[in-house]
Amino acid sequence: MEEPPEEDLSVSVIVPVKNSARTIRDLMESLMSLSYDRDLLEVVVVDGNSTDGTRKIVEEYPVTLVNEDGRGLNAARNTGIKWSSGQIVAFTDGDCIVPPGWANAIAKNFQDPDVGFVGGSVEGYEKEGFVSTYMDETFFRVKPEFKWRMEGTSLSLLHFPAGCNMAFRRHALSKIHFFDERIEHGFDELYTVEKLGERGLRIVLDPEVYVYHHHRTNLREVLKQHFNYGRGGALLILAKRASTLARWFRTYLFSSAFGILLMLFLLASGLLLKSMLPILLGAGLFSLSFAVLTSFYTKTAKRTRSLGKLFLYPILDMARGVSFTLGGLTQLLKSIFGRRA
Repeated sequence: MEEPPEEDLSVSVIVPVKNSARTIRDLMESLMSLSYDRDLLEVVVVDGNSTDGTRKIVEEYPVTLVNEDGRGLNAARNTGIKWSSGQIVAFTDGDCIVPPGWANAIAKNFQDPDVGFVGGSVEGYEKEGFVSTYMDETFFRVKPEFKWRMEGTSLSLLHFPAGCNMAFRRHALSKIHFFDERIEHGFDELYTVEKLGERGLRIVLDPEVYVYHHHRTNLREVLKQHFNYGRGGALLILAKRASTLARWFRTYLFSSAFGILLMLFLLASGLLLKSMLPILLGAGLFSLSFAVLTSFYTKTAKRTRSLGKLFLYPILDMARGVSFTLGGLTQLLKSIFGRRA
């Protein structure tokens, strides 16, 4: 059955939320301002047992609000799909804001019947605060920024879409049985995108498809976020070990863990043996890693006239990497020993 022209495609916007009272009104107002034909647009909010008044705010708007018992983002996404009817299923989060032309930009890409997925850029909503600014300027962005349109049937390393700005053709999703609910915490949507590509459907990353995001505003929140991302990466490794994504994350996790353990070993050896040589070797390795990271931020520091970024951004990158690795190792150990118990 042929799809209608893109301007006639029905779009379901699904929003998984939990305790998003601080930001959900901004999102709802932006969704109400979408320029897409209202007869072809529906909004489904899936609440994971919020306790902070999120539901009360959502109930003020003409949307479908359903409850899901907090089993994770992929479970919420699948619930939203069941309650929706659009030919295109688009997703954003409760801490985002969408521009008026967001749905139009998504639907335009689906004019090509071979396109199964569309993702785009994510830009920080707040322009103040060191941590929020860092999240937009770091070389290792959590939220993607695409400078040009990318299209293919596979994901590229360091060019991953974000779950808060993505859309799927419904019938394509149904062929791969929607989202895998075993994968939680982080990277939960990426395997679904990879699987679509394996079926021959095209993956589009379009900079014209963008949303604004309330980034984390303090270091503790950022480290907790990356700890959970590490947990999600580990679950992906365990559940989908043969996938390309799993191989990428496995390579990073084990090489990062080796580096951390080596540093700790050198430090402990120096202290136990009362020798400066292992400590100096460890310091040398750290300095080399720091110098490589610093080189990534030379242009940023010059452009923003902030010398501090040249030194602080690499430290934040390292802290995020350690947190991600600890999260991954924690989840691996928990899963392995939990199965044996």
